[in-house]
Amino acid sequence: MTLLLSLASGAIRPWRAHLIFVGGWAHRLYRFHPKATVPTYQSILTRDTDLAFANQAPLEGDIKIALAREGFTEELSGEHVPPVTRYTLGDDDAGFYAEFLTPLYGSERKRNGKPDVTIEKAGITAQKLRHLEILLIDPWRVRIAPQEHFPIEQPVDLQVANPISFIVQKLLIQEHRPSVKRAQDILYIHDALELFGGALADLKTIWRNAIHPTLSSRSVKRVIELSQKTFMSVTDDLYAASRIPQDRRLSPDRMRAACQLALEQVLT
Repeated sequence: MTLLLSLASGAIRPWRAHLIFVGGWAHRLYRFHPKATVPTYQSILTRDTDLAFANQAPLEGDIKIALAREGFTEELSGEHVPPVTRYTLGDDDAGFYAEFLTPLYGSERKRNGKPDVTIEKAGITAQKLRHLEILLIDPWRVRIAPQEHFPIEQPVDLQVANPISFIVQKLLIQEHRPSVKRAQDILYIHDALELFGGALADLKTIWRNAIHPTLSSRSVKRVIELSQKTFMSVTDDLYAASRIPQDRRLSPDRMRAACQLALEQVLT
């Protein structure tokens, strides 16, 4: 968390209004939201921090220089132009990674046939991903206050993808994910619903008033079908998800039943 706050309070501070934490670190940051019921078990650990922004976000200046000033180094991969990039802090075993993401609309190829999956903006390279726009809808704000383990001088306000956007996007991308990632995503969904089990009415309002209107009727139907299919029975992916945590014992069937019930309340 200290490394995350170093990133948020230092390197990306001027751009925080346009950057939204998504993925695993959004899930960890949910615990700081006042509507969360924080459990005794630890959140899922990840070294990757995903920061999303809208294609048309008015990002000015040079984020790459700001990251370098804080000790981040640039790592390039792939043959795309510009290449897929992540920004690392620390060594390989205990390192911390920041990646920038933005929505992919339309085809994954340009008119000349070349891949169109990355974009350069404000000095950094972001990867374009399908369904990412859902994570930009109605983001929540969390405040990290100075604490013994958080050596910051003043509170830091961060934007995170709201939990139902987080869940809906996980459902929509699962068919494109390897089995290991599908299992992890199921655990993320389960834990998010448990964190906000007392706020399901709020999640339903966000779904109905903010997310649902932006989706086609086909996509809405697809989300509901996927929520039902994913938790209709104990699949191999769900069983694998129950085995991921090292600090608690999870029953696959109880996970399935809890997610099924919560998603029925929120999405229908």
